[in-house]
This record gives sequence, C-alpha cells and structure tokens, in this order.
Amino acid sequence: MRARLSDIAQQAEVSEATVSRVLNDRPGVAPETRQAVLTALDVLGYERPARLRKRSAGLVGLVVPELDNPIFPAFAQTIESTLAQSGFTPVLCTQTPGGVTEDEYVEMLLDRQVSGIVFVSGLHADTAANHDRYRALIGRPLPIVMINGFAPGIAAPFVSCDDREATELAVAHLVALGHRRIGLITGPDRFVPVQRRVAGYKAAMRRLVELDEAELEPLAELSLFGVEGGEAAAARLLDRGVTGIVCGSDLMALGAIRAARQRGLSVPADLSVVGYDDSPLMAFTDPPLTTMRQPVVAMSVAAVRALVDEINGHGAPHSEYLFRPELVVRGSTAVAPADTARPGPVPTPQRPVPPALAVPA
Repeated sequence: MRARLSDIAQQAEVSEATVSRVLNDRPGVAPETRQAVLTALDVLGYERPARLRKRSAGLVGLVVPELDNPIFPAFAQTIESTLAQSGFTPVLCTQTPGGVTEDEYVEMLLDRQVSGIVFVSGLHADTAANHDRYRALIGRPLPIVMINGFAPGIAAPFVSCDDREATELAVAHLVALGHRRIGLITGPDRFVPVQRRVAGYKAAMRRLVELDEAELEPLAELSLFGVEGGEAAAARLLDRGVTGIVCGSDLMALGAIRAARQRGLSVPADLSVVGYDDSPLMAFTDPPLTTMRQPVVAMSVAAVRALVDEINGHGAPHSEYLFRPELVVRGSTAVAPADTARPGPVPTPQRPVPPALAVPA
C-alpha cells in the first residue's frame, strides 16, 4: 500500500514536508519527530522504506538484579533504549532469589552469541565473589561493562555513582539542619558500594560532628537491603537516640519511616530520613522522600557507549567512571528536635499512631 503523506502527517501531527524529509532520510529533523513519523507509518500499516529499516548490529545481554527495587527497572529501561538506538537488540536477564543465577544467564547469552554484556550491580560488586568469571569472558574475547561496583584486575569499563560522596552529602545536609545523632543504614559490608558509603559516612561524621570511631560504631547498622531490613535496622538506631538516618536505598528509607511510625514518631518532626537512588515514585510517598539521586540516564548512556566502543574495536578505557550524586530535598528531613542533646534512647511518645506509609509493605 502506497503511503499518503497527508495521512502520515496527520497521524504524526507534523507537516507533510517533515514527513517527506523523514521518508527520504534527509537531515534537519529532530530525533523525536523522526521517530513520531516512523511510528505513524507502523500504526497506519505502511511499510517503511528500505533505507529506514535499521539492521540489528547484534544482541547485547543485560543482567540486572530482581526488579522489586524500582531503581533497577529504571536502569534497564534506559540501557535497553540506548542499545536500541545504537542498533543493538537487548536481551534482559532478571535475577530473582533462588532463580537463575548470573553465571547461568551468562551461559544462555553466550549460546545466543551476544556481542557484549552489561552487568548492573552484579557479582562484580561482591568482594566475596570469584571475579575470574569476568576475566574468562574478556579472554574469549567478549566486551563487558559493569555498573555500580568496582573490582580491580578486570580489564573492563566500570560505571558507578560516587557512593562515598553521596553519604557525605547526606550527612552534611542533616548536620546543617542541626542533627548530631545521625545513624547510617545500609546493606552487607561485602559489597563495594556499601563499603564506600560507610567510609563516606564516617569521614563526614568525624569532620562535621567530631565523633571518634568508638562513638560512630553503634550508629552504623548493616542490614538486608529492602523495606524489612531498613525497618529492623532503624528500630535499633531509634533505641540509641538518633534523630536522623542516612539510608543505603530508598526502600530501606521507607522501612525506617515505618519503624518510626510504629513508635508513634513523626517524620520529619521527630526523625529525619534520607534515602538513596531517587527511584520512581519517591516524590509521592508520605512524606515525599529526601534522597540522594543516582544519575541513571547519564550512567546508562556512558555504559552503553563504552560497550559499543569495545564491540567496535575502539577500546574504551578500562577504568572506573564515577558519576556525582545529587541531593534531592523533599519532606522527610527537617530541623532537628530541640531536645537532641539528651543522652540515652528516645522514649516512645504516648500519642496516636499516624496513618501508615503510602507504599506497599
């Protein structure tokens, strides 16, 4: 069926001249406008001209943790989109507890003869894991790129958010609000990002609050990632009299808020909470969550570009690229309570428990 310019222009909400430029693959058209015209062709059932049919440059594997944490779908969506724009077909591999392991996914991807693999928060971030698995891939040779987690001795590009700086900025924010008894909640210490967050927290607390190592030790709680881990760790910190908590993920922060509310405490009047990630919907929780934003788009684009360079034989530098986090201030942090100087645990106020946090338990 021959395409009618007027029909395509009406569907795409552009001029017929713009449609003509797109169909003839001429410059001067914005990428989003070009895509709108191509989508109109598909919707109307017209066949795209041969010159506009992008050939796949091959498959690329994308291995991510479970998608319960909304930051991982955010990474996956951006990486998949950027790969598609580069002509590659992404193959998403999602890990779940007790399900297919990272190594099993890699074997499946190798059977499909992928051109490369992107690992997001994989075993490369685990200091207890054997990293020879990655050296074996590089030796095939197979281009790989790692996001969030650095492992020395692996000749590949690494893309990370600066976790140390993130916790330093979060502590500085709470100190500026008058908090001195500030706790840290994050995951198991075998993970590189966790080690960096703990180091940043302690450095900031020593510099800004002048606490020594012995005083800091009971204020840092390592727990399981997730709402439940954050809730359990926050309960212990509340017993030690904290008025502010810096968390290693947004989900842990939501758990900390739930722990406070179960004691009848108000967030942020009695307890200020800072998350990490700025994952989707954090602006709509109750209260809206103050958090450290990972630059997901910039990190994802950098990772894909490095991988494509590797695939094309251009050899991206084998080093770690650190991206600066951003403090996003919302409603879960406020000026410290007036009685923060009192020693010992925080007594449980006798007041009605406020409504539950407006997020899934």
